[in-house]
Amino acid sequence: MIKLLAGIFIKNSTNYDDPGVRTAYGILTGVVGIVLNFLLFAGKLAAGLISSSVSVAADAFNNLSDAGSSVISIAGYRIAAMPADKEHPFGHGRAEYIAGLIVSGTIVFMAFEIGRESLSKIFQPDELSADPLTLCILAVSILVKLYIFAYNHTVGKKINSAPMKAVAVDSISDCAATLTAAAALIVYALWNVNIDGYVGLLIALVILKAGIEAARESLTPLLGQKAEDSYIAGIRETVENHDGILGIHDLYVHNYGVGRNVVSLHAEIPAFLSFKEAHEIADSLEREIGTRFGAIVTVHMDPADEDDEFSAGCRSLISSVMSEISPEAAIHDFRMYERGGRQTVEFDAEVPFGLPMSDEEIKNRLTAALREYDDRLEAVICIDKKIY
Repeated sequence: MIKLLAGIFIKNSTNYDDPGVRTAYGILTGVVGIVLNFLLFAGKLAAGLISSSVSVAADAFNNLSDAGSSVISIAGYRIAAMPADKEHPFGHGRAEYIAGLIVSGTIVFMAFEIGRESLSKIFQPDELSADPLTLCILAVSILVKLYIFAYNHTVGKKINSAPMKAVAVDSISDCAATLTAAAALIVYALWNVNIDGYVGLLIALVILKAGIEAARESLTPLLGQKAEDSYIAGIRETVENHDGILGIHDLYVHNYGVGRNVVSLHAEIPAFLSFKEAHEIADSLEREIGTRFGAIVTVHMDPADEDDEFSAGCRSLISSVMSEISPEAAIHDFRMYERGGRQTVEFDAEVPFGLPMSDEEIKNRLTAALREYDDRLEAVICIDKKIY
């Protein structure tokens, strides 16, 4: 149904990278979710009242909260689609992540409410009625929720949507919740054993787990997660294959919503190039990366000197010490010059997170190695953390 509706209401519906298409899918799936969840709420509430089952009634209100979550998702997509302005120069794309986080919060809240009601029914259970109509409604509910899971999971992966992924996780947990509620009625009908409150508590735990997982999915990009390896590799390849570039380092990617990245990097160029030539290379790189990866790009140029025998020996020594510190360690921005009558070696030492050595210990070890190599050397070392 979603595919059919998308073909009718969304222009160029297969162009998933287009911001307008993403927004349209978010609104479309949200509207469908509201309608289906409200119908499920009405049906399950009737079934819960007929059967006097707290687990079925709790499941009904869970569906009502899902309809509310769809409203929040739609609002998130609409806000995320708003253009950049003076207060938000990088756009409103993170509103989508916030919407996913709010949806997760409603899931967690509903889990606690269902758990509270279920505990009361454990100590004061009601008589149940497992009539065929109730079981039929629950069976239909499971099928509908499986469908909601399927389209949110599929579309959510295609457009990389945190709210849709949260809804998909919630939907599959709802299937388990409804199935266990139906099982409680069947157990009562067959053996006259009332496990309704216990099943309701189990449903609450399942929903709570789904809410926490959905919250993690939305919170991670808000905190500033690492860009995908393929994205970083693509940028590195583009820079390294560009004419006049000797190397790349200090690559950072800041995300302001799906498809809204700000990229900065340092590119090494031959020191003999003029300022004008370096500027032209930087401009060319910024345009190429921005067009290819849909990002705002800033390129900083670092001049790289041709090594003489002495500086080559210093570089080799530093690289050897760095490899002893960590196989992942590296150096960049290496340069040598006269300062105050002494030969100065300046470079950035890039090390991974989690090393047992402190930054000061790394500097001391490198400085000692250089002094042993030539006691006239002064070292100016900046420690960088390896991100990509």
